[in-house]
Amino acid sequence: ENQLVESGGGAVEIGGSLILSCTAYGFKLADFSVGWYRQAPGKRNECELVSVLNSDGSTYHSDPARGRFSISRDAVKGTVNLRMNNLGSGDTAVYYCAADPPSADGTRRRTRCGLYEYTTWGQGTQVTVST
Repeated sequence: ENQLVESGGGAVEIGGSLILSCTAYGFKLADFSVGWYRQAPGKRNECELVSVLNSDGSTYHSDPARGRFSISRDAVKGTVNLRMNNLGSGDTAVYYCAADPPSADGTRRRTRCGLYEYTTWGQGTQVTVST
């Protein structure tokens, strides 16, 4: 079974930094594009795109993330990391990573978070930014 596990969340003061990691089980994360998404408090039906690392190495960052966040692969650990700098209260959310590997039978049964569909989502990691 394919799984993703996020780690690195926690509480941080405004202006602080965190590094979130996404680890895959059951498939090789390096073979797939990986997205980071977040759900803010009280907006459980909304899934906001944060950053994407494509399989060709190109990246995309949403407007709130651009200039403050970076996304990269750790080739040694096989993870995809989201480095977040200069965090503000608006960054408080549960952060999820997602990828689109096929199941063992070759099919892709996707689940949705807001506008986005992937076969595999992590359970989320909480980031809380406060004064």
